[in-house]
Amino acid sequence: MREFRDKVVVITGAGSGMGRAYAQAFAARGARLALNDYDAAALEQTLSGLPAVAREAALTQAFDVADAQAMQDLAAQVQQRLGGARVLINNAGIEGGGKPVWATPPATLERVMRVNFYGVVHGTQAFLPQLLAAGEGAIVNVSSIFGLIGPPNHADYAASKFAVRGYTEALMVELAQTPISVHLVHPGGIATNIARSAHTRAFAQHYLTTPPERIVEVVIRGIAKRRRRIVYGRDALRTWLAATLLPLWLRNRLIWRDMAGVIDRADYPQAGRGGAPKQAE
Repeated sequence: MREFRDKVVVITGAGSGMGRAYAQAFAARGARLALNDYDAAALEQTLSGLPAVAREAALTQAFDVADAQAMQDLAAQVQQRLGGARVLINNAGIEGGGKPVWATPPATLERVMRVNFYGVVHGTQAFLPQLLAAGEGAIVNVSSIFGLIGPPNHADYAASKFAVRGYTEALMVELAQTPISVHLVHPGGIATNIARSAHTRAFAQHYLTTPPERIVEVVIRGIAKRRRRIVYGRDALRTWLAATLLPLWLRNRLIWRDMAGVIDRADYPQAGRGGAPKQAE
């Protein structure tokens, strides 16, 4: 797809960050929008910042993308009121617990997977039939550079983003003989508010610096050019190169050296004291 005027674009996680930037960019291109976010107030702020013509035509629904039925309900509303989706941006996501594996409660991992991975699954399953019926369209699934490497204190988040990567790469193969293009996005350090916890603040301040508007423009150009993998943002290129070219032992050593100063190490054994790691409750 090269033109988006009057095309229906569905964006999850549109209340802030990249989701809001996608809404603004597609509205500027004359698209009709269907917007979702868990936070109704944030979604309303996104809507109020759009041009009047886009605002008046937009469909908005506040719900958790982990809710498969709510996603199906949104798809039904998009079909009924807007005539069916042509572009789907599976963007919604949450941060992980910011703790090492042994200190991460199972409930935290499950919650991250439900939103970050199953949110993508639910969006894809709900809207893909509309794209296929129209004979055109694009699906954009947002992974992360942490879908390329395994960073300390982010195993839950990385697991969800690796899952998005595997799911999307399989979908690319399955849809290769159709007019539907599938795009896998690995953002680097994008300046969003995803890292909200006190113990992830140092990480966010150090790494999350690329304006979301920049990656959104790269992604939209990538849709037009049918670029299957889009890697962009702070440290994205070097992370992709490390994941592609370096032996695992060396990559792991470099990751630890780079991140040790900005992660919460309270749950790690103290150097020279031995003892077991603190366990999640």
